[in-house]
Parts: sequence; C-alpha cells; structure tokens
Amino acid sequence: MSFVKSKVNTTPIEDTVFAIVKKAKEAKAAVGAENVVDATIGSLYNEEGTIVAFDSVFTPYNNIPKETKAAYAGSFVGNDSFRDQVYNWVVKPSGCSLAHSVIATPGGTGAVAITLSEILDEGETVILPEIAWGSYKLMATMDNLNVKTYSLFEGDHFNLTSFKETCKEVMKTQKKLLMIINDPCHNPTGYSLTIEEWKEVVAFLNECGKQVPVVLLNDIAYIDYAYDLPHSRDYMATFDAFSENVMAVIAFSCSKALTSYGLRCGAAVLLGKTQEIVRGVEIVFEKAARATWSNVPNAAMDNFTYVTTENYDTYMKEKAYYVDLLKQRSDIFTSEADACGLAYYPYKEGFFVTVKIEDNALRDRYHEALMAQHIYTVKVNKGIRVAVCSLSVDKTKGLAKRMKDILNSL
Repeated sequence: MSFVKSKVNTTPIEDTVFAIVKKAKEAKAAVGAENVVDATIGSLYNEEGTIVAFDSVFTPYNNIPKETKAAYAGSFVGNDSFRDQVYNWVVKPSGCSLAHSVIATPGGTGAVAITLSEILDEGETVILPEIAWGSYKLMATMDNLNVKTYSLFEGDHFNLTSFKETCKEVMKTQKKLLMIINDPCHNPTGYSLTIEEWKEVVAFLNECGKQVPVVLLNDIAYIDYAYDLPHSRDYMATFDAFSENVMAVIAFSCSKALTSYGLRCGAAVLLGKTQEIVRGVEIVFEKAARATWSNVPNAAMDNFTYVTTENYDTYMKEKAYYVDLLKQRSDIFTSEADACGLAYYPYKEGFFVTVKIEDNALRDRYHEALMAQHIYTVKVNKGIRVAVCSLSVDKTKGLAKRMKDILNSL
C-alpha cells in the first residue's frame, strides 16, 4: 500500500552536500576548526570563516517596514518594479533585443523547477551536462522525466560535438527539446563558455528548431561573481539570432547575487523572437506559480530593486571586494594544482573548482581518504568539488599539494 502517487521515485533523498557539511562540523568540534579544511559550503564566506551577508543588502532590508515584510506581493508573478529591474539587471546590459517577460520565483531553483515541470510532458527527456548540480536530476525525476547527458568538456573547452549528438539523439524520439546550460561560472567546474562557443550553440539550436520547438534553460545563478563582470552578460546578445522556434528561459538567483540564500528570491526570464511566443509560455508559468508557491517574499523583491538601483554603488563596491577575494583563492588553488600536477576541469571563474577524477569508484575512495585527513569536499560525477568560495586564503594555500599527495597514496 502507498499513500503517494504511483509514478514517483520513493527512494529516500541522499543530499551529499548537507551530509558532508555535517561531518565537517563534527570534525571541527572534535579536533578544532584550525585543523579542518571545510571546502563543502556553496556560500560565500569571509576570511574569518563566517558566512558573508552584505551590509549593502541587509541594512536596507532591516529598514523595510514590518508591514511590507508581512504583506503579500503585488502579484503572484512578482512585483512590477522587481520584474522590470530583473530584466534591466540580467538582460538589458547585453543589448539583447528579444521579446521578454519575467516571472518571480523562490530562488533560482524555482525558475529551474517551473521550467522542467511545465515545458516537458511526463516520460520526455531533458538534456543535462554530465557534470552538474545534482538537483537538476532530482527535479527531473520528481516530474517523471528522463535524463540524457552530454559530455561537458573536450580538452579545455565546451564539448559542442557531444552536445550536438545528445540533442540529435533525443530528437529521434520526441518532438521538443529542453536542455540546461549552466553558464557563466558553471557549478561545479567554474567554466564559462566563450562568445564564439555561444554563437555555435545558438546556430545549432536554430538547426534543431527546423524540426522541433527548442527551449534553452540557461542557469545563471553565479553570474554576479564573474571575474570580468562588465562583460558577463555579453553572450546573451547571441540569443538575438534565435529563430521563431527557439526560446530561452534564464534562471536568475537573487539569493546568490545578494548573499541572501535564505530569503528565496529569484526569477525566470523568458526570451523569444516575438511577444506571442513569450506570452504562450508566460501564461503557463503564471498559473504554475500561483498553483505551486503562490507568492515570492514581498520585501525580498523590493530590497533587490532598491539595492541594485538606489544603493547600487555601495553594493557593487562591497561585492567587488569579495569577487576579488574569490579570485585570490581560486588563483592560489589552480596555480598550486598546476605546479603539483593535480588535474582539474577547465576553470575560469566562480565559486567552485572541480578536481578531475573520471573513475567514480576511485573518486569515492579518494573522497574517504580526504576526510580521513580532515579535508572535506563534495563528490560530483567524475570529480571532487572544492568550494573556494568558503575557504580562507590561508586554508587554500597548500591544499592542492595535500590533495595530490593523498591521491598518489591510493
């Protein structure tokens, strides 16, 4: 007997990230924090080991009247001021001129989830990178979708060949394509596609669009931590070349951009050749939003709008300090990894560097060996994720060499 729907995966969830975070905390209590390298946490931490909560974000948030915090938002699709500002923040700097709309979501996760649930029918297949945030697959499973993966890299660049082959394979059995490209600042490798790579992707999507409707889900959760921030949105201008049978959903995370992970605020930005194309998807997303979460936090939306307009200079200055710190940490880890021969996937920018372990059985043994030396990381497919976002500069120094020595001992 079962009290849940019959077509659902009932295997208990195993969230590897939170499980290892717990082990790292226990180790700190047992042997002292100074003797533990905790590279598990996917949030920005300062040099003192405390989560970063921008003053430029939370001071104005704390000044928002309690009545505003208590109130429902102006609409279940989000406050108009928020929706306008998300577009201005995410897309407008790129010069992309496609028709558009914005739906407020609970974090970037909400934008990904609503796209998976409303674009494909049960039993259809979503195309994911083989190295990816684990929740993509979990969401697909809960929607009774199949998953087909493409190889993310060919040498030191995006594997366009595998991406194309995977899309063509899926087109043989279904009349629609939905694929996820997490870019820039890919989680967990830190790769970002070049403009030329994006042009090739768009040209290929248009080819696919001659046969089936194509939806690109572009997850940009970490975009505001790109090292070349002024040009981080430039690639979106390549979307102007979309045919009428191709559109994009951009999953944006206020949670990441504003270091407000717990406030759960984000957006799905819809982009298409015509307003009619966008409106067709918008109608379904509107109803799904109303039926699923009903409302996104009113004050969180208002605060995003305030911080990125009236408090812009203060916010950007504060964030720039931490982006520079993030770059210091990643430069230390990657340069020392290069020096000692510790292989990692192509890294350009972002919160994570992923050590390359293509044999998952070896990866599992390696992960255990690292923990035995009080180095806590997160397993991903074909690799070990190192969260440089949460490591201090001091903890980062020498880490690559220690990891290489442990790998060599297996």
